[in-house]
Amino acid sequence: MTQSPEQTTDKSQQFLDNHEELAPGQGFRFACHPGVPCFGACCSALNLMLTPYDALRLRRALGQSTNMGTSMSSRQFVREYADMTTMPGIGLPLLQLHMQDTSAKRCPFSRADFKCAVYENRPSACRTYPLGRATRPSEDDPARIEEQIFVIREPHCRGFEQEAQWNTASWMDDQGLAAYNASNDRFMALAASLRAQAESTGQRLGGQQTGMAGLALYQPDDFQRFLISARALERLDMDDERRAAVMSDEEACLDFGFDWLELTLLGKTDRIQPKA
Repeated sequence: MTQSPEQTTDKSQQFLDNHEELAPGQGFRFACHPGVPCFGACCSALNLMLTPYDALRLRRALGQSTNMGTSMSSRQFVREYADMTTMPGIGLPLLQLHMQDTSAKRCPFSRADFKCAVYENRPSACRTYPLGRATRPSEDDPARIEEQIFVIREPHCRGFEQEAQWNTASWMDDQGLAAYNASNDRFMALAASLRAQAESTGQRLGGQQTGMAGLALYQPDDFQRFLISARALERLDMDDERRAAVMSDEEACLDFGFDWLELTLLGKTDRIQPKA
């Protein structure tokens, strides 16, 4: 799982004390499949935060499975599958996956046979498990992300008894985490910069700023419509190819959303500039 700024700051010592850190290249044994006795047990009693890229991929999967086109609307996704909250002390919006209203609190995408209904688009925390990935900006170079990888050994998990051998790099590659980690790192870097700004000024995001951040991060369909109505792209020094990508591709729109929030909430970004 990727740790939020709150977890990496406020709970970092507890996390370090309770989990084994993996050194680069260090191996571990693990497998998860229907033949493992505990299969599906980790899909219950979850507090699962969804990163912006998680939400984008899940919306696309749900739209395809219900013949709604490339994705369901972001508003419908939040209404049916997520709970909105904010990072304490910052005001940056967060989504938490809404579990089934049963005593088990199972994941809404866990089927009766415990297989995942959105497996190809499952969230980054599910992909990373049984590892945990904590990230933070480098003290030497804030633009560079430093990561720590941990093994999460839960009492119920029998996956560690399996024979498959992995190291951090091979597991991340096998689970298709490259695009997830790249986007999540931008989200964590934005949150860290906003936290530093809040600590320096004593001010967190206001209600309108939080709403606009939610639009850029979790509602690419609505954000695209906002960019058109506000003629926002016309006021930025961008090439036509990127403008077209932002309006036609949700991944490109989310990537632009990080740039836009850095510019509007932090006052600067290296990736886009207002026209002179």
